[in-house]
Amino acid sequence: MSAKLYVVGTPIGNLGDFSPRAVETLEKVDFIAAEDTRVTLKLLNHFGIKKEMVSYFEHNKRERGEIITARILGGESCAIVTDAGMPAISDPGEELVKQCRELGIEVESVPGPTAFATALAVSGMETGRFTFEGFLSVSKKSRREHLEELKNEKRTMVFYEAPHKLVNTLNDFYNTFGERNIALVRELTKIHEEVIRTTLSKAIKKYETENPKGEFVLILEGKKETEEIITPEKAVEMARALVENGMSVNAAAKEIASSTGVKKNEIYKALL
Repeated sequence: MSAKLYVVGTPIGNLGDFSPRAVETLEKVDFIAAEDTRVTLKLLNHFGIKKEMVSYFEHNKRERGEIITARILGGESCAIVTDAGMPAISDPGEELVKQCRELGIEVESVPGPTAFATALAVSGMETGRFTFEGFLSVSKKSRREHLEELKNEKRTMVFYEAPHKLVNTLNDFYNTFGERNIALVRELTKIHEEVIRTTLSKAIKKYETENPKGEFVLILEGKKETEEIITPEKAVEMARALVENGMSVNAAAKEIASSTGVKKNEIYKALL
């Protein structure tokens, strides 16, 4: 094969979704850059492929990227794969593609399933215009800033989330956006695939007593032109939820005041 980088999409659950072209590509390249070689080995074994693998993930991407690009410049061909879905989408493969482009190395796509597009298609939510937001930061400050930037977003918003952080994220959504419709899509293409169409408050209630399982794609409704004005009582309720999650009364009053237009002093006094 030509000395280039092949960006190969892998199944997000069902191995039957792996395309014949993708199989052929992995069979013919000189080596494979894999997010987790153990996961990729299972895929290769399923299709009877034996190939050299190089681990390439978030914490070694700079160093390994230099090694991989040097080998391609030396005449070898490489396929990059992630554990599931398209490499470079909320994935460190983005950095390798960038390095290749900067070095004049040709990059060819071998498309496969992508979780956010697949989830959107089955969600029943508006898909004409959307914004993909990926994973929220684990830093509380960064999360709040990210969501604050989106509070007036009219397009459908798509997020990825791990099960152990789901409840906190749903609460953050509710405290920032108020009540909104949401679709929670989990275990795509697997036996227990599920789409839950509900509201933020109902989703929070459900998962406060039920243990979330599987990786989630969260599809959140954008702001509507006719969205109701937040009453002072509602603003106090939203601020109280922030306090219960560990924020100080002053900080909670300030944050909700900035997102609702209700006076900070009014919220602060009610909380006390």
